[in-house]
Amino acid sequence: MACEQWQSQLDAYLDGELPADAMRSLDAHYRTCPSCSADALARLQFKRSLKFAGNRYTATPDFRSKIRTKVAARPRRTWGMGWTLATATLALLFAAGAITLYMGRQSLQRQHTYSELADLHVATIGSANPVDVVSSDRHTVKPWFQGKIPFTFNLPELQNTDFTLLGGRVTYLGQTPGAHLIYQIRKHQISVFIFPADIPAPLGSDSGVRQQQTFNAKTWTGDGLRYVVFGDASPADIQNLTNLLKSAAHP
Repeated sequence: MACEQWQSQLDAYLDGELPADAMRSLDAHYRTCPSCSADALARLQFKRSLKFAGNRYTATPDFRSKIRTKVAARPRRTWGMGWTLATATLALLFAAGAITLYMGRQSLQRQHTYSELADLHVATIGSANPVDVVSSDRHTVKPWFQGKIPFTFNLPELQNTDFTLLGGRVTYLGQTPGAHLIYQIRKHQISVFIFPADIPAPLGSDSGVRQQQTFNAKTWTGDGLRYVVFGDASPADIQNLTNLLKSAAHP
């Protein structure tokens, strides 16, 4: 098979265990080979699903240590006030642990959401036909979505910028439909996802550009919509495209 040499290195590639020059070579191949990119995406989804399931209900080491310490130190023969205080302490610890577990679960769910976005991004840019409406004209791309998704949005004017609009497609996060736009800057392609602001998938609050699943990402809400700018471009490029999108939303 022509791709056998590439597929044999797939696991090491996904785990980031290959030398830099080999990583670049495989990355270039997977971007141009639909068969290998599909295999890479399937393997990546499987690895992430296993990791997410394994960590879903794991208590933190600090919480385990506190519980063991309190249980070992609780009074065995002294009743009354001492027992009441110990019981109250344990109750507080369990409450704190429940809060910690809830926050940890929210963090895992947020990571899982970004994993889905990473899969959508990788699958789209690796596809032979990444977009359904092919145009660099925002006045062509925006109307194409009418009737296909339950909301409208504005797109920025890119004249005198380094960005180029390649087109767009309808996508889904969970069961929620949204717009998936592809922009290019130099040799990098950036996904812009737009969904209703009340999408049930957790994405975090409006903050600076963060690294998510080896990509850079920026998310915010405005005018009832949730935006996510996602790609391997630099944080500065992600932020600049974010600024253009925000300006278009509030002309």
